[in-house]
Amino acid sequence: MSVINVTDADGKRIPVTGLAVRYVLLLAVLALTVGPFLWQLSTSLKGPHEDIFSSPPKFLPGEPTLDNYTRVAQTIPVWDYALNSLKVAAANVVTNCVGAALAGYALARMRYRGRRAATLAFILAMLVPVEGIIIAQFTTMRDLGLNNTLLGVLLPGSIGAMNVLLMRNAFLNLPSEVEEAAYVDGANVWQRFLRIALPSVKGTLAVVAIFAFMGAWDDFLWPLIVLSDPENFTLTIGLNYLHGTFANDERLVAAGTIIAVLPLIVLFACLQRFFFRGVGEGAVKG
Repeated sequence: MSVINVTDADGKRIPVTGLAVRYVLLLAVLALTVGPFLWQLSTSLKGPHEDIFSSPPKFLPGEPTLDNYTRVAQTIPVWDYALNSLKVAAANVVTNCVGAALAGYALARMRYRGRRAATLAFILAMLVPVEGIIIAQFTTMRDLGLNNTLLGVLLPGSIGAMNVLLMRNAFLNLPSEVEEAAYVDGANVWQRFLRIALPSVKGTLAVVAIFAFMGAWDDFLWPLIVLSDPENFTLTIGLNYLHGTFANDERLVAAGTIIAVLPLIVLFACLQRFFFRGVGEGAVKG
């Protein structure tokens, strides 16, 4: 009877007991992370006559139906709210990718006085909690006349400090010889940035895009403060109204949750191969 040998990345043999423990831990993490989403999905597909609080709980719906999703659209203008969220999230992706790439390249590859101080400023910006500056943000948007507008929702998060540092680390990992050769050939800063540096960090750009989209799409506190007109509400604010109106109908709440999460799943599915490649681009130098 042959024994299957399993080795780790260094070629060392993994004992059967250790392998079993790893799989148990992986399954436990999977249950904790994916389990709540699958339960919400199951609840959203259950009909009005099914008991969602039965004991023991039934995971699979007895009579699956999409009626709950229709009822969500009939209760609140969920697609209008989703469109507002999509506008803010898409604009946030563009501003973060462009701004973080430019700032990261300047911090990593250009030489000037105050570069370290600028890097330290971005690091310190990550340490400041949002709640500590949200009043200043609100008064700034009010003075600019941007309260109750989607632009007012967008501006405070248009360039994230973490995204800038991610791009900086990715640019630091690029071989300096390639850029020096382009400099000798007469390439200016913009040509070196657009034709050499930027195409080499597509993975990190995908990471920044995913983080920017998720941050804007899931944001609840800032849109709640700056928006007052229901026509400008984002999806997170609209779903809050759904939960407040139908607090006893968990099926509608679950359906609204799935509607909100689905675009994030689609985005990650489209960019996952770039995402995992980009996570390691900035992991060598800091």
